[in-house]
This record gives sequence, C-alpha cells and structure tokens, in this order.
Amino acid sequence: MQSSNYSNMKDFSLFRVAAAVPEVKVADVEFNLSGIISLTNSAIGEKASLIAFPELCITGYTCADLFGQDALLSAAEQSVSMLCEYSKGKDITILVGTPVPFRGRLYNCAAVIAGGHLKGLVPKIWLPTYGEFYEGRWFASGADFLNGTERGIEIGYAGNDVPISPNLLFEVGKAIVGIEICEDLWTPIPPSSHQAMAGADVLVNLSASNEVLMKEEYRRQLVGQQSARTVSAYLYTSAGWGESTQDLVYAGAALVCENGTVLAENRRFQKRSSIIYSDLDLEKLSVLRQKMSTFNSMSPDGTAEGKYCPLYRHIKAGKAAATDFEAKLYRFVDPHPFVPGGSSESDKERDARCNEIISLQVSGLAKRLSHINCKTAAIGVSGGLDSTLALLVTALAFDYLGWERSRIIGITMPGFGTTKRTHSNADDLMDALGVTSRETSIVPAVKQHFKDISHNPDVHDVTYENCQARERTQILMDVANQEDGIVVGTGDLSELALGWATYNGDHMSMYAVNAGVPKTLVRHLVRWAAENKFPSAKEILLDIVDTPVSPELLPTDSKGRTNQITEDVIGPYELHDFFLYNFFRFGYAPDKIFFLARKAFPETDPEVIMKWLRTFIRRFFGQQFKRSCLPDCPKVGSVTLSPRGDWRMPSDASAALFLSILDQDCPHKYQTIQN
Repeated sequence: MQSSNYSNMKDFSLFRVAAAVPEVKVADVEFNLSGIISLTNSAIGEKASLIAFPELCITGYTCADLFGQDALLSAAEQSVSMLCEYSKGKDITILVGTPVPFRGRLYNCAAVIAGGHLKGLVPKIWLPTYGEFYEGRWFASGADFLNGTERGIEIGYAGNDVPISPNLLFEVGKAIVGIEICEDLWTPIPPSSHQAMAGADVLVNLSASNEVLMKEEYRRQLVGQQSARTVSAYLYTSAGWGESTQDLVYAGAALVCENGTVLAENRRFQKRSSIIYSDLDLEKLSVLRQKMSTFNSMSPDGTAEGKYCPLYRHIKAGKAAATDFEAKLYRFVDPHPFVPGGSSESDKERDARCNEIISLQVSGLAKRLSHINCKTAAIGVSGGLDSTLALLVTALAFDYLGWERSRIIGITMPGFGTTKRTHSNADDLMDALGVTSRETSIVPAVKQHFKDISHNPDVHDVTYENCQARERTQILMDVANQEDGIVVGTGDLSELALGWATYNGDHMSMYAVNAGVPKTLVRHLVRWAAENKFPSAKEILLDIVDTPVSPELLPTDSKGRTNQITEDVIGPYELHDFFLYNFFRFGYAPDKIFFLARKAFPETDPEVIMKWLRTFIRRFFGQQFKRSCLPDCPKVGSVTLSPRGDWRMPSDASAALFLSILDQDCPHKYQTIQN
C-alpha cells in the first residue's frame, strides 16, 4: 500500500469547527468554566478554528429563578472574563452561552471570544414561553436591540466594551459566522436566514433543547433543511449531562450539516462531556451560492438586491488555525458521489433513489415517443452496460405507455472486435425482454468503406474504429426512418465528459436517455434493475455488469477475447466520475480535486491519480465540440453537460490554466512512501 506526504500545506478553503457538549453543574460556574476550557484545549489540539458550546452553559440552562440572583450573574460575567484571558495567543474563536444583564433586563446571549477579547454578544430573539418552556419569566428578547438607536449598541461586559445585537456577523479566517440561539431556529423565519443573505456561510446554534419522543429526527431535519435553504454550514450543539432532570431530560445533541448533508453527529445521552469535529468547505458553499441566482437576487424582506445586507455589522473575530488538512481530514470524501448507497442511507432509501433515477429516464423518453407519435424505437444493443441500461429504460417506457415491447427494435451489429460474450448477452437480453431483435453485420459495409476512402484495413487507427461506429449509427438512423421511429441513444455522461464517442457516430441519436447518467451510476442501475425490475433477466444483467467496458472496435485475440479495455486507455471511470463531479458541481481547481481524490482513494498511487486527472482535464476541454451539439436528453442529477442545460463553454476554451495549476502545485511536492 502507498500513501503520500504533501509538503505544500494548503487549507483549500476548508474550515475546521468543533461542537462541544460539556458536563455542567447547575449554577456551579467555576465547574462549568473548567469543562469549557478542557474541551477547548482538545479543540486546539485538533487545530479547530471555532468551537461552539450550548446555550447558557456558563451557568447551566435550567437555573430557573436563580437567574434573578446577582451572585450568579456576576460569577458568569467573571467566567467570561477569565475565558477571554485564557484565549490570549490562541487561534480559536469560542462561542459560549451566558446570561447578560443590561438596563434592568436580562438577555440570553452567545458570547464570542477570540484572541483575549470578547468580540460581541448575540442575544436570543425568540423566547419560548409555552409547554415546558418559561424563558419569558427571566429573559428579555434580543429584538430590543433592533429598534431605532438601540441597533448595535455597545455595552460594558467582562471588562470589554462590546456590541450587543442579533445583527452581528463575525469574520473568522475566511468564514463569516452568524449566530442564533435555540428557539430562533424553530421559528417560521429564523434569524439565520437573514444572516445567510447578508453573507454568513457558517451558522451556529447554541441550544438547550430537551428530549421528547421523536424530537431527535425532527431536529436533524430542521438543521439539515436550514443548511440547505441557506446554502451554508450549520453547527448545532445542545445542553446535555448535568442539566437538571427535575421535569425534563437533556441529551446533549451535537450536529454539523453542510448544504443539507450531515457531516458529523454525536451520540446523545453520553455521560459527562463530548465533542465532535468537522471540516467545512467554504469554497463549495461560495460556488453554490454564485450559481444560484435566486440566492442573490432578493433580500429576505423582499426588497431589491443588497438592501438588507447593510443592517449587519461585521466584526473581525479570531484567526483561523493553521490546520494540516492533509494529515487529518474531519470530512468524508465520497469516492463515488454519483452512486446511491452512502453509509447513512438505508436499503429503502437506496431503492427509492434508484427508482427515481430510472423513472426520470423513463418519463422523458415516454413523453418524447408519445409527443411525436412514434410507432417504434430503434436501439443498438451491444451487450455492454450503456446499451443495456438504454434498452431497459426503453422497455419500461413502452410499458408505461401501454405499448407492446415487440415494437422496440433492438439491433446487434457485430464488427471486427465483437466478442461471443457480449453478442450472446445482447441476444439473450432482447429475448428475455420480449423486444424485436435484428442482426446486421457491419463488416461488409465497413470493408467497402475502407476501399472507398483508400484506408488500409490492417491499420487499426482512429479511422478504423470510427468507421465502424458511424456505420452502426447509419444503420440505426435508417431503420428508425423505415419503421417510423426514433433512435434511442446509449452514450453516458462520463463518455460525454471525456469525449469518448465517435462524432456523428454513437455520439448522435434522436433522444439520449443516458446522457445524464455517469458510468459508475450506469453500472449500479443495471445491477439494481436486475434485482428489482427484471428478475427474469437477472443472470444476464449481472454478467453484463461484470463484463469489462470496451467499445470492441479492434480485432479480438486468438481466443476471441477483446484487445480493447476502455479503462486501460482513458483511465478508471470511478476516478473520472469523481473528477467530473467535483470540477462541475463545486468548481474546484485541479489541485483541490487532486487533494480530495487522494483522500477518497487512499489505496491508489498519487501518481496514478495525477496521470488520469491530467487526462480528464485535457479531454474535457478538448472534446467540448461534441457536447455543443448533443441531442435532447433528460437531466437526471445535479450534473449535466447539455449545452441547453447546465454547461455552456466555448469549444475552443483552453485547458492551459488548469493544467498549469497541477504543474505548479502538485508534482514533486509530495513524496510517495511505502508503509
């Protein structure tokens, strides 16, 4: 096994955070401060740039009428002052919950501490005073500081003159942090929605939410959905062990979400304290926000763009820690981002996703067939993955329309490199599905064409291969004309990204059902269809899944085996799909893709990753002209290369900048070592 040491340490706009749940003792401020410092020390050891603690954790959330005791409030203020002193010289920003008295009122606040100073106080706006909650008895709303001259007022607290307002945003390194407290998130329009529109990309909730049956799942959905709506990272931490259980139970939930995805979550009901870490991708959030024009087109109050942002005051808090993300990354990097089946998904969820993908393809094709009043569909069936998925989708589309599958014309077109295995699988699959099968050898026509263009058939070059692909396309197009039908395309998204298709050959069709489906997903869907949709063809489909990907355009060897394995020529599809997803979806530069790929594929030699990443970049840019004239195709996922959809690029765009990044930043700056 090989690993790499990457000597040029970069942050790649990653931002390490910690969500901590300290053990508390109600009204024992000294004990609580000790726990907060201990957990912060742990976070500093892990090079976190920000740590968040629960609501009112300096005193304990369940102090009730003790919040009316000046001794407790003075001790809390002194603890915040001591925490400021502790933070001197440390590259971490601390968010901690504390009660703050001001002008005869008491506010439930988040104190922001960094570099030896209290940077600001963010008071809770929405105070629950219903059911088991009674906060209105002790606290005033932070809305007090949103009226007239009170906005952004400075107060003296813990030896600092600091602003107190819900409308404060804090700059920590490259992150802009917005803060809300517990109930604020549960309201119809959470303050974090406004904060995100004003630029906050890291939202933090200091909470003391008690547990009741089924609340956990709702809370997870709430945090996840808020991070998705605001295209942000959302850090949530809640009171746990040590809070009073006189009438309620606190389980210490901690959760980190990013744009709807759970990155980290602790185990609730832990004895004593706990802490979780996550590395947030600020670049990803920025790119997604730039792409979503609706995110920037209106402010939260419905006025013109930009009118709301000046209401927020930006405060420089702490510096980001010098974190070596190469050495340790608190973030799962999915090696197969297109494929259902993440560790958090159940079998039921995976089945639902696969069924949804197939349904999108089927619905698109069925609408097209119905709209133009086709009598049939012609499809080239090779016994490979792509044509298999296209044939399955076509069969299901005909079922959906109530048409006989016999109206589908599947055509095998054996050539110089066709193997017995793929040919037999193609024939057997068409028989199992009940479609009409035809066979037309392309060998005589291609040999004649070689004569016509004076090409030596012993020269197995690109002309030799492309002549076969174009002959097959001609047969399909003409049969479709004969039978009053359309040609269903088989090429997939990965092939489009790499330009691995013959221009005006397999590149062209009348409706391309697979154009939004990458190769790794094609394989997964065919396997899923074998198990769930086509049990009578299961054995055939599984053998197709296990067949090496090949265009079979070069002559077979003496034993009838293919001499042409696609992934030997252009590289592993699982790498190319990983490159495509991260390049397209998040706009990552090649050096960051290289970094993430080494995390996703730790068993793969970095030199191999580099080789195929360079191949991907060269081919992606060099083959754009093929994507500029694609046939109609249904969008299936978040990545599509249709020129009428999500990707518009000149065919003569240069790859030089992107390749130069790899030349400058990656080679010779890591060492391959043997473990």
